[in-house]
Amino acid sequence: MSAKLMKVFVTRRIPQEGMKILSAAAECEVSLWDSDEPVSRAELLKGVQGAHGLLCLLSDKIDAEVLDAAGPNLKVISTLSVGFDHMAIDEIKKRGIRVGYTPDVLTDATAELTVALLLATARRLPEGVEEVKNGGWSSWKPLWLCGYGLSGSTVGIIGLGRIGMAIAQRLMPFGVKRLLYSGRTAKAHATEVNGEFVPLDTLVSESDFIVVSCSLTPETQGLCDKAFFSKMKNTAVFINSSRGAVVNQEDLYEALSSGQIAAAGLDVTTPEPLPTNHPLLTLKNCVVLPHIGSATYSTRGIMSALAARNLLGGLQGTEMPSELNF
Repeated sequence: MSAKLMKVFVTRRIPQEGMKILSAAAECEVSLWDSDEPVSRAELLKGVQGAHGLLCLLSDKIDAEVLDAAGPNLKVISTLSVGFDHMAIDEIKKRGIRVGYTPDVLTDATAELTVALLLATARRLPEGVEEVKNGGWSSWKPLWLCGYGLSGSTVGIIGLGRIGMAIAQRLMPFGVKRLLYSGRTAKAHATEVNGEFVPLDTLVSESDFIVVSCSLTPETQGLCDKAFFSKMKNTAVFINSSRGAVVNQEDLYEALSSGQIAAAGLDVTTPEPLPTNHPLLTLKNCVVLPHIGSATYSTRGIMSALAARNLLGGLQGTEMPSELNF
């Protein structure tokens, strides 16, 4: 092996668009955890040894132990995600390691999925499909499987960043009357959707649909808890496509089973995957998806290529297309 080859560890099989870019890079020696299943902790610690670059997924916990195992060669970590709450950012920063991520490219796919989840939950689509299959469908009944519509409603979005904004833009044509949003600061771009910047309490108590689209931070961890759900209307629908840990799931179960809120749709849970015996899965008014926000063929391909280009930029000491600025 020539001295100038740089070792890269990829923690999972990724879409071919990214692998092609890495394979074509003459300066890289790529080793891959060749599976669709997550790499075990032991294999991760072994795989990163001496690596100059690491391409990881949000299911990989990149903490001080992993950074120590990699050693002083590690220059760059590229994650196939927009979120970076799986990485010990302070440790990474301290060691001067650059980080690449994949914002923007998954915005549209995630926003589409969030709207689909909202509609499916509000209009009880999974329940309807089940009733057709199990013979519950008899004659037409005026109140059977009635849900909630967007027309004339108030929608509250927690976190009007890229994805929150894309969700708002897609919901407005449904005839939403008011769009409320909360977050750290008012956003200039909110005017495009007539967004009203309000305190969280106002958003929670006045919204018919609440969509959580914020990043996971110490401030947002467990944000949606008993106190939060108790302020919601009992006809309101709660949707989360951000991170599972923003929600206290025990409190959500309580709110759904007691009729405190009407329904919930989740694309993210804690843990992931959610155990099949989890109480939330016993409820008809809770729709749970397996974290498929960005799951379109084209989006995953573009994410993969971007993650590969970020990694190469970091290895070569050049510009990365999407670098996380600490």
